[in-house]
Amino acid sequence: MGRRSAAAASFVALWLLGALVGHRTAAEPVRVGVILDLASAAGRRWKTSIQMAVDDYYASHPNSTTRVELSFKDSSGDAVGAVSAAMDLIKNAQVQAIIDGAQTAGEAEFVAHIAGRAHVPVLSFSATSAAQTPFFVRTSADESSQAAPIAEVLGHYGWHAATLLHEDSRSGAAIAPALADAVRGVRASVEHRAAVPADASDDRLDAVLYRVAAMTTRVFVVHMPLPLALRLFHRAKNAGMMSEGYVWIATAGVGEVDALSPEDNDAMQGVLSVRPYAPPTSQVTAFAERFRARFQQENDGSQDIPDPTVSTLRAYDAAWATAAAVEAAGISGSAFKPPEGSTGPTELDQLGVSATGEKLVKAVRDTTFDGLAGKFTLLNGQPQTPAYEIVNFVAEGPWTVGFWNTKSGISPEFAAGSGEGLKEVLFPGVDQSDIRIPDGWAFSPAGQELVVAVPVKHGFQQFVRVYNDTTSNRTMFSGYCIDVFDAAIKALPYPVYYRYEPFYGIGNGSSGTYQQLIDLVPDQKADAVVGDVAITVSRMGEVDFTMPFTESGWTMVVPVQSQAATGMFFFLKPLTPALWLASLGAFIFTGFVIWVIEHRINPEFRGTPLQQFGIIFHYAFSTLVFAHRENVVSNLSKFLMVIWVFAVLILTSSYTASLTSMLTVQKLKPAVTEIHDLINNGDYVGYQEGSFVYGELLEMNFDQSRLRSYTTPDEYADALSKGSDDGGVAAVFDEVPYLKIFLSQYCDSYTMAGPVYKGTGFGFAFPKGSPMAPELSRAIVGLTEGDEMGLIERKWFGAPGTCGGDGVDASNASLTLWNFSGLFLITAVAATLVLIAYLAMFVYRERHELRAAEPGSGSVSLKRVRAWLQHYDRKDMTAPHFKQQLWSDSPSANGSSHGKKRERAEQDESRDFGGPGASPLSDHYRMDSASPLERKGSGEFRTPFDQRTGEAALERKPSLKLQQNTEERKKLPLSP
Repeated sequence: MGRRSAAAASFVALWLLGALVGHRTAAEPVRVGVILDLASAAGRRWKTSIQMAVDDYYASHPNSTTRVELSFKDSSGDAVGAVSAAMDLIKNAQVQAIIDGAQTAGEAEFVAHIAGRAHVPVLSFSATSAAQTPFFVRTSADESSQAAPIAEVLGHYGWHAATLLHEDSRSGAAIAPALADAVRGVRASVEHRAAVPADASDDRLDAVLYRVAAMTTRVFVVHMPLPLALRLFHRAKNAGMMSEGYVWIATAGVGEVDALSPEDNDAMQGVLSVRPYAPPTSQVTAFAERFRARFQQENDGSQDIPDPTVSTLRAYDAAWATAAAVEAAGISGSAFKPPEGSTGPTELDQLGVSATGEKLVKAVRDTTFDGLAGKFTLLNGQPQTPAYEIVNFVAEGPWTVGFWNTKSGISPEFAAGSGEGLKEVLFPGVDQSDIRIPDGWAFSPAGQELVVAVPVKHGFQQFVRVYNDTTSNRTMFSGYCIDVFDAAIKALPYPVYYRYEPFYGIGNGSSGTYQQLIDLVPDQKADAVVGDVAITVSRMGEVDFTMPFTESGWTMVVPVQSQAATGMFFFLKPLTPALWLASLGAFIFTGFVIWVIEHRINPEFRGTPLQQFGIIFHYAFSTLVFAHRENVVSNLSKFLMVIWVFAVLILTSSYTASLTSMLTVQKLKPAVTEIHDLINNGDYVGYQEGSFVYGELLEMNFDQSRLRSYTTPDEYADALSKGSDDGGVAAVFDEVPYLKIFLSQYCDSYTMAGPVYKGTGFGFAFPKGSPMAPELSRAIVGLTEGDEMGLIERKWFGAPGTCGGDGVDASNASLTLWNFSGLFLITAVAATLVLIAYLAMFVYRERHELRAAEPGSGSVSLKRVRAWLQHYDRKDMTAPHFKQQLWSDSPSANGSSHGKKRERAEQDESRDFGGPGASPLSDHYRMDSASPLERKGSGEFRTPFDQRTGEAALERKPSLKLQQNTEERKKLPLSP
């Protein structure tokens, strides 16, 4: 039984094996050509990788109906060999597809055109530019994708400019637009480009290097094939350009190199390069082990067994994609049609046309799988942008310093986040123990002095003056701008050598303009521009400016005309309405407080209610002219009066000064204040010749025929004095620094008027990306914070004077409440404290009388308040004035004097309180004439009345007898 089972199993296995063999035999062979430089190390690696891919595909897809048969052809590393190989594969082998491993752009382009003519799809895993043919499929990333990581490196180190050295071919120049756009995103630029022919001699390479070395940029981007790049680096080393201060960045054509000779590696010390990166997955690791074993077997046991590079992985994926597309398209055998129409004498004309090409190329574009180099997907016929590895060539060879991808930018590790930068990089000419980052810029190109262009002009020479010294017969340069530039250069921590060169034609009637002066920098005719050069947006697109070192903005200057002060209520203008109201409130409040204090003790502050209201207003307001006649008695009132008189003195003095200023200064008003009036009236206006203000006036719709140019302050004054109708102008437009110099000389007749249009002032110009601009900006800030900038300004413009030339604006000359808020605050606090102190003293002193006040009608609180007010309204008989009056009314007073004084007192009492009996206070002064005066001691009398209240000492209310005696005494005839 066991033997039968074993025999049956063997039979089934043999049957399955036969079926499998029969099935494989039934697979349709499809010929695919492969063009490689088999003599190169890369070509040998790619051949092994492609063979492994085809084998692996059919091992994992045993039921395939098709099977790719590879035909390898050697291109010998040149375009002619590649064309010959393609012709042979298409004509003789009749391949249905070609896998191209061209290492130069020329090879790939020729193969693509030949195969496209025969409708044979070409899959290129090494080309970085796409040929214009529908049958060319590039499975490697476009070379323009390298621009982004290169730009990130420039931005990381703060290099603002670079020079591009590329192969003189269409594919070599194709990276330039992408690189220019990418570096613009990091505020840098590609300043120069140099095309190098693929077959350039050493002399030609030296000429190119000498030309770029004469420029100030020290960052070079090399985009060319490895053989040409190696020759360039060798010549650069001989020229001294692989030394400290230089930066070299190479593209993937150099970065993907496997191994270098000692001489090549020495020539490339410090070079940075980018190359595509494939993460080390488990599939890649397994493939690497099998690849090394097979490569050693196919190359006669070679001891030099390289690890598979990213290009090796891409070759594997290209072969796998070809096999998958052939299977998906169902290609069967070779089917070539004869060429359409008449054929020519050449072999190219006799090539047939593949009948399956269109179907196969569509299948290739639709193929998607997880390859060794990443996801194999062609979006719109183009592969996805890969991640890039950034390597630095050192003595031991290339080593990784960072990575880049579209999401996180550059990072020291592939999985790190964005913004973490790179590892330490060894730059050319720098010792490994002392790593320094180059500036990327040479202040003095080729070791020469900086050429600094200076404008030569006839006017406003306080800013820049260029003249010939007769003693030394030399051209001399002076002025405010020159002194500021010299001081800023001296403030730098390193020496900079430069020389001034005059630029003629500014403001002398010729065609020279400031724009032409600026153009000297991008045209490489000058390394910098120093002078009164305004910073504008258009100019910033051509050069880099330092921070401004003068005032900004531009406006117009116009004549002033006499205009008298008018208006019925002009006298109110020195003070604002809020200040008038605050002053009125202060007067009323101060008068009220003094009345409260003086009412009980000073007869001049008593009378009818109407008279007392008049006293409150009259007394406070009469202090304006110090004409108050009422004398104050209380010390509290005197203290408050001292403060109030001081406040009134300041207020009246300020009002007088402001009114005087308005009546004199306001007579000078600008003749024109609105720019629209100049445009509508068709007036002539002036500007400084060569200034950007001319263009601004045209944009403001000024008629070009109405614009006149001038060069000196004297010409400004002459044109303004004539006026628009007599051959002059109605206004002159210029930048504020110029107008201030003009007004310092013609302060009495002209003034600035109208709005001040925003500007950025004057700055020094340098080439785009020059580090001199930020370095000098920091130096200018240091000069401004110190005293040196002020000394330079006083040297050329003099000390700041009262004639600032900013115009007169009387509408803003009124004194405001804020100007006197401190004064009013002091007065209010003093008056309030005095009032509180008096009320506290009054309540404390009169507390017994207030408690004894008779309750009247109404609530308890209202009774108390009414009683207090009634008591407050009484005279304080302890006051010196009323005490003296009481003494004069005593029986010891002589004759008629006593009677008259007594009668006047009663009349005053009647006038104050509405007649006899109107107030209880009148009872206090009705004394019995027969009341004895008690003598106390020699010559001293004591009245039985209370000296404080005027009431009897023994009884609070006057007796009936006392009243009768008083009435009878009134009837007696007065003594003569």
